[in-house]
Amino acid sequence: MQKVIAAAGVASRRVAENLIVEGRVTVNGEVVDALGRRVDAETDQIAVDGVPVQIDTSRRYVLLNKPTGMVSSLQDERGRRDLSEYVDRYEERLFNVGRLDTETSGLLVLTNDGDLAHVLAHPSFGVTKTYIAKVRGNVNPGTVQRLLDGVELEDGRIAADKVRLLESSRGESLVEITLHSGRNRIVRRMLDAVDHPVLELVRRSFGPLHLGALPIGKTRELSSVELGKLLRIAREAKGPAQGDDDAESSD
Repeated sequence: MQKVIAAAGVASRRVAENLIVEGRVTVNGEVVDALGRRVDAETDQIAVDGVPVQIDTSRRYVLLNKPTGMVSSLQDERGRRDLSEYVDRYEERLFNVGRLDTETSGLLVLTNDGDLAHVLAHPSFGVTKTYIAKVRGNVNPGTVQRLLDGVELEDGRIAADKVRLLESSRGESLVEITLHSGRNRIVRRMLDAVDHPVLELVRRSFGPLHLGALPIGKTRELSSVELGKLLRIAREAKGPAQGDDDAESSD
């Protein structure tokens, strides 16, 4: 087991051995404090200090700061710039978790873990996404409250989970909006509905993942801590997703 933990990038083999002896490692929910325990990468679930560890080394998780002008497709039939320039760099066959529309930039996850991708992308699991929108007009507290209370769209009522006004001056505003819905172009449509059309839109976070200082157009692999947080969400997800009405489309 110590070899598996080391291979997952959590700790060196020697440190992994110490973690096991100290009783800080669990396999399928049971504490294991003896060295030499064999584990199955496909069926066993390991956690260190309660944080899940991905022991299947064939899985890859990449965070991309998608630039504007790029479609969230692995191969665009119309010849537009697409995600192939990123996924083709990896031996594994990666795909994107959800989508961002062509003129929206920001955080996009690329992976080959279908189960995790389903939990992250489907709104029934409640994984939130946070956006920063530059909009036309001076947003006031009343507008913020309207977004929180919910606005009527052609496909039904929708309310933001959180809204924060960051700046408002000279006819433009910066708004931070968090929601878990994945309806098509939902952020843009919500802000249109309150008469503040989007000028620029960037997704800054997706669940526990944050864009941070990653430059536009660059990628990085997830840290073991970030991956642990994602795996915890996936493992705690209860039951299959119900319905596809809000399945994630382009934000």
